[in-house]
Amino acid sequence: MNEQVETIWAGLAAYHRTVADRPLRGLFEDAGDRADDFSVRCGEMLFDYSKTGLDGWSRALLLDLARAAGVEARRAAMFDGQRINVTEGRAVLHTALRNPGRAVRVDGEDVSPGIRETLSRMKGFAEDLRAGWLAGQGGPITDVVNIGIGGSDLGPAMAVAALAPYHDGPRCHFVSNVDGAHIHDTLAGLDPVRTLVIVASKTFTTAETMANARAAWVWMAAQAADPGAQFVALSSSPERAAEFGIAPARVFGFADWVGGRYSLWGPVGLSLMLAIGPEQFEAFLAGGAAMDAHFRETPLEDNMPVMLALVGIWHAQVCGYPTRAVLPYDQRLARLPAYLQQLEMESNGKRVALDGTALERDSGPIIWGEPGTNGQHAFMQLVHQGTRVVPCEFLLAARGHEPELAHQHRMLLVNCLAQAEALLRGRSLEEARAQAAAAGFEGAALETQARHRVFPGNRPSTTLIYPQLTPEMLGRIIALYEHRVFVEGVILGINSFDQWGVELGKELAQRLLPAVEGGPLPETDASTRALLRYLRAHGGSPDHQL
Repeated sequence: MNEQVETIWAGLAAYHRTVADRPLRGLFEDAGDRADDFSVRCGEMLFDYSKTGLDGWSRALLLDLARAAGVEARRAAMFDGQRINVTEGRAVLHTALRNPGRAVRVDGEDVSPGIRETLSRMKGFAEDLRAGWLAGQGGPITDVVNIGIGGSDLGPAMAVAALAPYHDGPRCHFVSNVDGAHIHDTLAGLDPVRTLVIVASKTFTTAETMANARAAWVWMAAQAADPGAQFVALSSSPERAAEFGIAPARVFGFADWVGGRYSLWGPVGLSLMLAIGPEQFEAFLAGGAAMDAHFRETPLEDNMPVMLALVGIWHAQVCGYPTRAVLPYDQRLARLPAYLQQLEMESNGKRVALDGTALERDSGPIIWGEPGTNGQHAFMQLVHQGTRVVPCEFLLAARGHEPELAHQHRMLLVNCLAQAEALLRGRSLEEARAQAAAAGFEGAALETQARHRVFPGNRPSTTLIYPQLTPEMLGRIIALYEHRVFVEGVILGINSFDQWGVELGKELAQRLLPAVEGGPLPETDASTRALLRYLRAHGGSPDHQL
């Protein structure tokens, strides 16, 4: 146990008890320059955390915590290619994918030449396909179907949707769920002989991905003489891809120091490159590299990923708020909350420290969210007036991509700012009484109506604002959240780069599959056996027999 770290944790807890009931509005009244003092910049990006309960003292304690936990040393170790993923004995170098010009050594070997070679192959493939030279068996490729799951799906699906204004290549579709409805409905209406299928699986053994890939192969083979000519593998196992029917020239690999949820920057981003082109993809990489440089070089107190992480630590571990709402006021970032669910909850949803001992405190919070303004007409009722406090993280672009609809973007802007202001200010009982009286209520009815209209306020929020959602800006945003997860993980003393929690369910599913297909029932709990009997009686097995 690091005694200095535990002392700071205790100091934060004690200080929070003294300020827990302090009105957030009062923080602005006490310091006129609070908005400037409690915000940080990275280029044209602005992260405003002034609408939280942090003050100078709590911020100083959190910065002391980051230093005592070793954030700076651990950060250097990650960028230098050390094996900081201790449970799997791996380096963590997704950052190298977006900065291939920087030499990085793993066990004495510079990995940057391999990164550049793979990126060059991807660019050549994308240019040929987008130009129509790499045609299908019925003409130029018009549609791309990316089959993956987890990081092989959430990242590219989110990024392709986010950068829709830059699409000038084939249409991109994404399949992840093993539910046959997903692959069936995605392929319906597509032309097999003008479709490219990308199978994204590092090991080329992922059960859901391979089931969907086999279904796509059957669909393709029904009309294409050579299905393998229209398949691509994103995998570190060219042998298994070859057994499937994909030639080595169509396999783009990545090393074990790239985790699945961090893999968008390399071959897993091929669908994005096909959609927006190599030049814009390189701008995307440059944005991530710019955030890397900011993270590596900027003092902690002015460091955007660090301060985003410290706000998260304050809310989740000090204040005890169990969830965090991510609210992009940008329809094209609709998949960002789901992407961050995996990035944050798979990374920091742990219960033991690096040395295997039980954690002293809760680990990562539950991440959820939807794009604004949709959330205002759904869950924001609970956020504003419910009994639980939900910290909100707003994201907002100053400009949209549709000048002819600029008035609607202005509506979007003010709605975002208004939500954050309402969470901060609330509405007092006196203000609610005045509103109810103006509406014509009197006596007891007025008092009842007023109480229904009270907003407690004091609900914390942050705002990340930027000029426009471009490829470069999206790269910055994703890298920002990646580094936020890293910093939080270091402070919590956990390994953010393994995911053993996904393994047990997969193992049990393989054991249960024979029973669903008509084999003997396994030795398991009575509930699972009863559910298996139901499935077999109602169509879960080939012969529908008990």
